[in-house]
Amino acid sequence: METAAASPPHVPVLIGPLIAACSPVQGTWLDGTFGAGGYTQRLLDAGADKVIGVDRDPAVFKMAQWTIENPAIELVENTFSNLDAIATDLDGVVLDLGVSSMQLDQAERGFSFMRDGPLDMRMGQEGRSAADIINEANETDLADILFTYGEERASRRIARKIVSERDREPIETTLRLAKIIEGCLPRSKPGQSHPATRSFQAIRIAVNDEYGQLAEGLEAAERALKPGGYLAVVTFHSVEDRMVKRFLQQRGGGMGNANRYSPVMETEKPAFEITSKKAIGPDADELEMNPRSRSAKLRVARRTDAPAGAVDRSKLGMPQLKDKR
Repeated sequence: METAAASPPHVPVLIGPLIAACSPVQGTWLDGTFGAGGYTQRLLDAGADKVIGVDRDPAVFKMAQWTIENPAIELVENTFSNLDAIATDLDGVVLDLGVSSMQLDQAERGFSFMRDGPLDMRMGQEGRSAADIINEANETDLADILFTYGEERASRRIARKIVSERDREPIETTLRLAKIIEGCLPRSKPGQSHPATRSFQAIRIAVNDEYGQLAEGLEAAERALKPGGYLAVVTFHSVEDRMVKRFLQQRGGGMGNANRYSPVMETEKPAFEITSKKAIGPDADELEMNPRSRSAKLRVARRTDAPAGAVDRSKLGMPQLKDKR
């Protein structure tokens, strides 16, 4: 008989630099991507009085038995884009934007082309699945998704092949889709990523509206944090890091004037103090211990006492699908 783990088995990426940047850790924090609970446990170990763990995946909470007898942990099934409806006056918000290894390892979730499973990819297990998009979207829309969210240069060729293959038989499994994509691209060289990597990333982002969720989550964090509270975000690819960087620049008063000859505009008081201008990456020890941290970047900012304000999303560098209107 299996027993519930006494603590989370997950080693959080960049947790050491995060704790150092937000020290002293205290009060109430919200872990907006609870996953296996690694950040939550380390925040409590560092001095937080309470952590509210939020995740959109109901399967996460079935595996979180180790939290049941800990009154300092409150679990909420929701998306972090709604975090200010869950709690306010927070001392800190942490978001780890990497896909959970638990989700990748479960073939039935359909996130990975390394294991055969149904084309699903839904983090919250509701709404349109990857199979719905692959089998129902027209060729132009499929190509737009692959190019915009995956930066896949062969997007049109892949979309054309997907439509051709689904006309013969619906595409319902991860391995079939991966083979279709693989057949459209040159064979990868040693050390290169699998040919389907970009396309699978693009489809997952579309299924879960990941960029929209990130923009809303950053805005919600600004509203939920108390003065002096910390926002800490760990990203794993350049688009997400760019969005976080530009959000903090915009809300931290770092955008500046577009034209040095234009009149100086009176700006509102910054809502964030950016604690480090450059993103923080893993050191050599973490890279050796956890190769997954290779592409990780941490950005941290501290909330000021300025009122929460509006964000110009057009300046976040958020990829947008073509307007079909």
